[in-house]
Amino acid sequence: MPLLERLQASKHVDQIFISNGSSLSLEKKIEGLVESSPIDFLKDYWQNNNKLIFLGSIGAVVRLISPFVRSKENDPAILVMDSKAKNVITLLGGHKQGGDRFASELAAALEAEVICTSDSFTERRIPLDCFGEGWGWKRGGENVDWRKLMISQSKEQKNIVFQGKGSKLWQKLKGCSNFSFLEKNDPISCKNIDLYIGHENKNICSWHPPTIIIGIGCERNTDEIVIQRAIDKSLNQNGLSILSISGLATIDKKNDEIGLLNLSKKNEWPIYFFSALELSQVNVPTPSNVVLNEMGTASVAEAAAILLGGQSGRLIQEKQIYYSNEDECGAVTIALVELSIPFAPHKGELHLIGSGPGDLEMLTSDSRRALTRCSAWIGYTPYLNYLDSIRRPDQVRIDSELTFEKDRCQYALDLAKEGVKVALISSGDSGIYGMAGLALELWLHEKIDSRPLFQVHPGISSFQMAAAKLGAPFMHDFCSISLSDLLTPWDQIERRIKSAAIGDFVIAIFNPKSKKRDWQLKKTVDLLIEFRKPCTPVAIARELGRPDESIEIHTLETLPFDQVDMLSILVIGNSQSVIKNNRFLTPRGYFSN
Repeated sequence: MPLLERLQASKHVDQIFISNGSSLSLEKKIEGLVESSPIDFLKDYWQNNNKLIFLGSIGAVVRLISPFVRSKENDPAILVMDSKAKNVITLLGGHKQGGDRFASELAAALEAEVICTSDSFTERRIPLDCFGEGWGWKRGGENVDWRKLMISQSKEQKNIVFQGKGSKLWQKLKGCSNFSFLEKNDPISCKNIDLYIGHENKNICSWHPPTIIIGIGCERNTDEIVIQRAIDKSLNQNGLSILSISGLATIDKKNDEIGLLNLSKKNEWPIYFFSALELSQVNVPTPSNVVLNEMGTASVAEAAAILLGGQSGRLIQEKQIYYSNEDECGAVTIALVELSIPFAPHKGELHLIGSGPGDLEMLTSDSRRALTRCSAWIGYTPYLNYLDSIRRPDQVRIDSELTFEKDRCQYALDLAKEGVKVALISSGDSGIYGMAGLALELWLHEKIDSRPLFQVHPGISSFQMAAAKLGAPFMHDFCSISLSDLLTPWDQIERRIKSAAIGDFVIAIFNPKSKKRDWQLKKTVDLLIEFRKPCTPVAIARELGRPDESIEIHTLETLPFDQVDMLSILVIGNSQSVIKNNRFLTPRGYFSN
């Protein structure tokens, strides 16, 4: 029962089932707990794209599911866990159904051991048949071709890849050393391609980035089947894959068009609506006075597609009208825009991750789980170095320099807008002098329908680590102050130092001193001595959680400024703080009552 409650609380499961007559049914502590026979449960939920987690013996699970197993293309992902959550095992659907990746997420969240037996997992290869999902792409091609490709990869044969669209960051991974990447998409060189990545419709193993925008105009109450047929014909005429659709674009007067809304929902194509005023300002090749009189803009399909495509878009099909058959209703106008950069913010995820002070043991399970989800890790090189041992071979590492924070955040956001799952990594906690604030500002500047999922994952800050190593310095009111005046004027920092001193706060000092900023710390100590005794304890905690960790305790009067740098954090006590047996304590006042 505790494990079931953990799974539900972590939102890893949507529904929990127990066998009829189970002892758990007597407790019924979990809201929505459903009793069912295993056979009835499997009949209802044995379907493609489901992920089923079984708690118990792997042998019992094998016997239970064996009558339902059909093929790797249609069976769900099956995971097995023991009741103590020590192991998470992928039994079926490790690749196509995402079982291996989901098992890694579960194991990270539950601090369990993940057990996957697939060739790509054990040999640390890039799983060609499922890696594209993390980049926001959709898989095409016949299942038999994918089986041949994966067998070829397992035999370490040379695989030929052509990529015309989507991020090529993955090509730099070590696991790509056995691939041959073509630069040209011509009939001669493409005859022997094993894997195609682009928006064209190919009869081979393919990944399709979302780079085609469908501009739509239609008569009122046009049937869904008419709209679908018009889209299919437009794509076929241009040799494009339906799996490359980024989204639909139209006028906001169509926001209640039932056929259009149903089609969008069924295919998971987002619809972007624009006002007549917005559309009327777009230059189009074939404006219409009839449309202008009825809609208030001379173009709907072309203008909407061009507007959504922006600078990355190119009109590749001017509007074409498709009519309904005799037993159908309505007519549809279709225009196509090709994007040079994929656009799928509804698929993208931007995870702000605090990696802790440095030691992997200080990485929270929530952050570790988020890292397993992400195909791209972006951060300052030393921070990425601390995490590199848990990075999978299919996860891209993107190193950044220290002073390029804005560029780093914008790059991460742009990737997420393409549909990529991205981890933007800070040390400590990303919400404390980390990347979360800047990334959130940039995210808020985006239009609402252009925003990927944004999630901040808590980390252990260096001041928390320092407190744990020192004893209990923050048992009373405290604050943190950064002495970096690169983004905050010094006079403002000085006012905060004085306020903290007057308020008798214990203070954590971040960014105390650098090569270029060598006077601020001395000024801070001088200000504090105006309000606090020179014997007030001060701790220097340096490189916490790393091999060269050191902690020294001094006073305001004896603080050695030459031993402080940007790898240090200072803890400055208040009027009650004391050092006893080399422990830093700020009493809460329990023994004074």
